[in-house]
Amino acid sequence: MAFADEVQRLGAPVRRWVRTQKREYTNGEERPLAGDLGAMGVYVGLVSAAAAAVRASGRELPERIPVGDAFLLTVATFRLARRIAKDPVTAPLRAPFVRFEGPSGHAEVAEEVREHGGAKHAVGELLTCPFCLAQWVGTGFVFGYVSAPKATRLAALTMTMIAGSDVLQFVYDAIQNGGPEPETEGVAPAPA
Repeated sequence: MAFADEVQRLGAPVRRWVRTQKREYTNGEERPLAGDLGAMGVYVGLVSAAAAAVRASGRELPERIPVGDAFLLTVATFRLARRIAKDPVTAPLRAPFVRFEGPSGHAEVAEEVREHGGAKHAVGELLTCPFCLAQWVGTGFVFGYVSAPKATRLAALTMTMIAGSDVLQFVYDAIQNGGPEPETEGVAPAPA
């Protein structure tokens, strides 16, 4: 019992400091700092476990990644992170944490975090933010590239092809809709 009392006594200043930092940071807004800290802990844990698995497998880390592979993985990371965060088809992954607000752009949805504060808020923000998800997706691609380069290149190629197709869809739509209107302001009429 004395040990538990000592832990409580020593932990009190730390808890006060944490409450003060949260109050000063949040400025009265509900922010999921504990949930964000938990998400960072999960990320570090997963990266540590993956690094240990790579090390235990005896695989060597590449000295460098060829520019073509880096480009492929970069575009694939962009496309997959955006697919997870904004695609209507992946909404079931986000549904426990967010509320549908409406369409947002071409084949994307706008969603709002359902619960403010805590782990569900942190997960909801992560799952609806393609910029946030890119770190997780990119890390997965890197560990995949180290562990199974051929399979990872194939998966990355698939996502890169989809990103290229998306661009072509937008170009096609622009052509079908007459393209952008030419600017006429400040342009002298062509001589007859």
